[in-house]
Amino acid sequence: MDSSKEIELRNLSIGLPRVMKYGNNEKMNTGICKQTTEEAFLKKEGFLGDGVADLRYHGGPDRAVCVYPYEHYLLWEKEFRQPLPPSNFGENITVTNMLEKDVHIGDIFSLGEAVIQVTQGRVPCSTITKRTSNPFLLKRMVQTGFTGYLCRVLEEGKVRKDSQIKRLETNPKQVTILYGNQIYFHRPKDIEGIKKLLTVEELADEWKDMLESRLNKLISHI
Repeated sequence: MDSSKEIELRNLSIGLPRVMKYGNNEKMNTGICKQTTEEAFLKKEGFLGDGVADLRYHGGPDRAVCVYPYEHYLLWEKEFRQPLPPSNFGENITVTNMLEKDVHIGDIFSLGEAVIQVTQGRVPCSTITKRTSNPFLLKRMVQTGFTGYLCRVLEEGKVRKDSQIKRLETNPKQVTILYGNQIYFHRPKDIEGIKKLLTVEELADEWKDMLESRLNKLISHI
């Protein structure tokens, strides 16, 4: 991230799970359809008034806040010639100048009155395909690593739609979200890459467990 470029909060969104129609009049309960809001209070578990439908893959202290870079909206809209609504990816905050290649696991940011810490890349799911009716968008997110990412809450506080976001600390390991996504999605047998990710203490517990399991299997076959 170019320190000369200010981060801008382009959208603040929350929403509780509700029924979404998709495809041939099919239905599912999901928290992806969030609504823009003026302000929300951020607690350790996430924003008040926000929620997820499937706790296996979403939510929890390590995944309390979902972030998506605004720049990708412009990329996907141009590539697919399809306008995307605000919070299309179910993110809580849409931001500029916080790309996956510039943000590290463990980085700490102030967000209004709150303080958040990046924990992992987001693992996008088929709900995105169902919402957009575009099966290629999910594939392209995984291919590029432009998935967005998740954060834990270090300090609770009020967040407004015009709140400032500032990087308070850069993690000393400097392992980017984009690097983590490359290992997770594209280099599952990269032992050194997995070890590098595991050196970041601030990595989400679920990713630690998954990567340690992956590493143990790889080492046992050497």
